[in-house]
Amino acid sequence: MPKINLSKSSREPFLSAENITTTLEQKLSPKHHRATQRLTPSPYISDKAIAKRWSKLADKTEQHLLLDPQTQSHAHLYNKNIEHFVGTVKVPVGVAGPLRVNGRYASDDYLVPLATTEAALVASYNRGAQLITAAGGASAMLINEGVTRTPAFLFDSLIDAGQFVAWVVGQYDGFKQIAESTTSHGKLQDINVNIEGNQVYLVFEYQTGDASGQNMVTIATNQVFQYILEHSPIEPREAFLDGNLSGDKKPNSYTMRHVRGKKVTAEVHLSTALVEKYLHTTPEKMVRFGQVTTTGAALSGAIGVNAHYANALAALYIACGQDAACVAESAVGITRMELNSQGGLYACVTLPNLMLGTVGGGTGLPSQKACLDILGLHGQGKSQALAEVAAALCLAGELSIVGAFCAGHFSRAHQKLAR
Repeated sequence: MPKINLSKSSREPFLSAENITTTLEQKLSPKHHRATQRLTPSPYISDKAIAKRWSKLADKTEQHLLLDPQTQSHAHLYNKNIEHFVGTVKVPVGVAGPLRVNGRYASDDYLVPLATTEAALVASYNRGAQLITAAGGASAMLINEGVTRTPAFLFDSLIDAGQFVAWVVGQYDGFKQIAESTTSHGKLQDINVNIEGNQVYLVFEYQTGDASGQNMVTIATNQVFQYILEHSPIEPREAFLDGNLSGDKKPNSYTMRHVRGKKVTAEVHLSTALVEKYLHTTPEKMVRFGQVTTTGAALSGAIGVNAHYANALAALYIACGQDAACVAESAVGITRMELNSQGGLYACVTLPNLMLGTVGGGTGLPSQKACLDILGLHGQGKSQALAEVAAALCLAGELSIVGAFCAGHFSRAHQKLAR
């Protein structure tokens, strides 16, 4: 709860309760005068619209800082990615690696572009990547794929809800045909039913090919949703296209045992000598740190246990044209470390919720495509490999940060690189 300073100096403007009430009313009440900074009503990109927007912004900052000549020449490429366009923000991009990945789909030494403003981040992932590569690489496996959308239907009674469900379960083939008529890539693979009293949630799960797929599944499910409203023999009192059961852009425990996006696990075995050489600590101390922080995660009510998946995924997503908001759900998972039979370190990560793609969204924009090209993972047939690389990258970051804490280097690294 925010603290209120009640020292004499802070009380001077508020000499009475009446004065406080008057001041708050003046400051916090709605103001109905015409907005002073109105932009062009068109959300689209055109030279005319951009010029009109900058006529309102010119007294706030220098235009070339956001709309440099290269950005202006590429403006038309952003039409499907942004509204009310005024320019681009340049985020520094560093490269970590090589990161050797031995996966079902990813099999190479990867140089990984990371876009971030946080000092020490790329250096940490670079150290972890080099350690993994020195050990022969991380084994990575894509386990499952699926993107969900979850419409909700409200009825007057449980009886109506039950009759609705009885109708729905016989409609799968028809729903599948309707949903897949909206996309050449998406496939409806399952529909699950959740009944909560007089409310019914339908979980539509899709394969989305090499696209991340949020828009794809929304459009496909909406087509089925409209069909249900028009043809259901039991008319719902109300209905909504998504009932918040999908976990879209928010951490949730459901995916820990299931999937949203791509579910991947990655592991590595490290000898004692490699741990000491690269991390300046011991496998025993890293395992002990993992035990302590697992307890800490439980005490905090965390979903899953990891040190900082969000750092890797945010930097990778921004660099490679992914939806950065999906880090909220993608950064859920489990990191585990134990001593192996040789006395070295076994470390693994499992991420059930990687929302990423190699086509669509922002992946085709010039800078973002360049980053995917550095990885060699732009275009059709590459999304599964990108997911395995992302998991291996998270593993590299977990090893590096745990090693830094165990060796007492965490604060020192930030002082050295961030100042």
